[in-house]
Amino acid sequence: MPMAAEDIEAMIVAAIPDAKVEITDLAGDGDHYAARVVSETFRGMSRVNQQRAVYTALGGRMGGVLHALQLTTATPD
Repeated sequence: MPMAAEDIEAMIVAAIPDAKVEITDLAGDGDHYAARVVSETFRGMSRVNQQRAVYTALGGRMGGVLHALQLTTATPD
């Protein structure tokens, strides 16, 4: 069963409360998403660690109910 964009956003915000999250369904199938996550929490973290924080927030759903996620992370301007 596909994962809803709202569920992805909710999980990320639950783990990273100050995150601003934009989710785009790339294929219209609920399995292929792009996410842009902006958080002050990422300041001073490497890109790899920023993305790890997001994947950790998703609680192991990558590769399972969430097939593909094109992830962009950033700190606020």
